[in-house]
Amino acid sequence: MESGIDARIDNERARTQSGDIDLEPITSEDEDYESSPPEYQISTFPADYTLEVLYMKWRAKEILIPDFQRGFVWKQVQSSKLIESFLVGLPVPAVFLYTERKSQKYFVIDGQQRLKSIFYFFEGYFGTPEDDKRKVFKLVGLSEKSRFNAKTYEDLDPEDQLRLKNCVLRSFVVQQLDPSDDTSMYHIFERLNTGGTLLTNQEVRNSVYHGNLIAFLNEINEYGAWRNILGKPTPDSRKKDIELLVRFFAMRDIEAYEKPMKEFLSKYMRKNRDASDESIKTAGDLFRQTCDKVSSMLGDKPFHIRNGLNAAVFDAVMTTISKNISSLPTDLKDRYKLLLANADFDRATRESTTDNERVKLRLRKTAEILFE
Repeated sequence: MESGIDARIDNERARTQSGDIDLEPITSEDEDYESSPPEYQISTFPADYTLEVLYMKWRAKEILIPDFQRGFVWKQVQSSKLIESFLVGLPVPAVFLYTERKSQKYFVIDGQQRLKSIFYFFEGYFGTPEDDKRKVFKLVGLSEKSRFNAKTYEDLDPEDQLRLKNCVLRSFVVQQLDPSDDTSMYHIFERLNTGGTLLTNQEVRNSVYHGNLIAFLNEINEYGAWRNILGKPTPDSRKKDIELLVRFFAMRDIEAYEKPMKEFLSKYMRKNRDASDESIKTAGDLFRQTCDKVSSMLGDKPFHIRNGLNAAVFDAVMTTISKNISSLPTDLKDRYKLLLANADFDRATRESTTDNERVKLRLRKTAEILFE
C-alpha cells in the first residue's frame, strides 16, 4: 500500500485501546477501507457576512459545529486579539461553511475558534460554563495603551459596538451538488485541518448521517449476545463495532452490493438515516434473534478464525443465518466447521474480500453448506 494509506491505518491502530475489537488484518479490506473518495461536484462562493449576522445565525442554530470537530481550545488572549483585529481594522482569515443538503444549515468546517470567539464576546462570557459558572469576557493580553484593553462588549463605546457588529468576516460557503450526500464535508475538513486526528470511516458516517439510524445502532451495540460474539464487553473507541453492525444490515441486500465496501456502507446509512420506528423495531428484533442463535449455537467469538475477527466470515455467516432464522439446523456448529474448511470459502475470506464476485461467492457457499 502507498504511504498515505499506511499513515491512516497506522494512525487508527495507534488509537486502539485495550478494550477495542481485534480485527484480522486483510490487505483487501485495508485497501478498500482507504479507497479514494468519489469525485464531487461542489459549488463554492464567497459571502461577506457581518459579525452581527453570523451571531444571529448562531443564536438561531443556523450555524452548527459538526461532531467530528474538536472543541473550543483558544485561550482568552487569542480570542481577545482576534476581536481587537476587527476593532482596529486588521485583516482576519476567512472561514469555511458547509451547507447541509437536508437542513440548509451551515456546518463550520474551518474557523470554529474564530467564530466562537466572536460569539462569546457578543454574549459577554468566555467559553462554556464550568460548574454552572461562566467567565466574563474582557479583552486581555492587549497593550496597556489600547483603548479596548480590559473591556467587555458592553464596555465599548456605542460607535465601537456598531463598528464591530458591522465588520465583515469573509465566509466561503460550500455546497455539494453531486453525489446526493454530504460526505465531501468531512474530506474538505480533513484537508483544511491536516494536523488533526484522522477519523475512522464509521466516525465520519456517524457525523454526516446523523439521524434515527445512529441512535438505533448505538442501542443495539450494547446487546449482550452481540458483545459475546465480538469478544469485547464495551463499545469500540473507533466505532469498529458500529461499522460491523452497518455491514450486517447492508449485506442482507446482497444484490445491491457494489465495490468498494466503504461506499456501499455509506450509501446504506445515507438511505436509512431517518428510518421509521417500525422498520427500526423490525431490524432490532431480527438482529437480536440472530445474535442469540449465533452466540448459543456457535459459541463466543465465533468469527475469530485466525488472528482477530474476520469481517468477511462475519458478514457471510451472520447475514445468511439472519435470512434463515426460523429454519436453523440442529447441527449448525458442525456445518460451520465444514464451511470454514471449504477451499472456495476460505479464499473468499482471505483475498480480494470486497470484490463483487468474492462477496457473492462466500455468501453462496455459506447458504449451500449451512442450509442445504
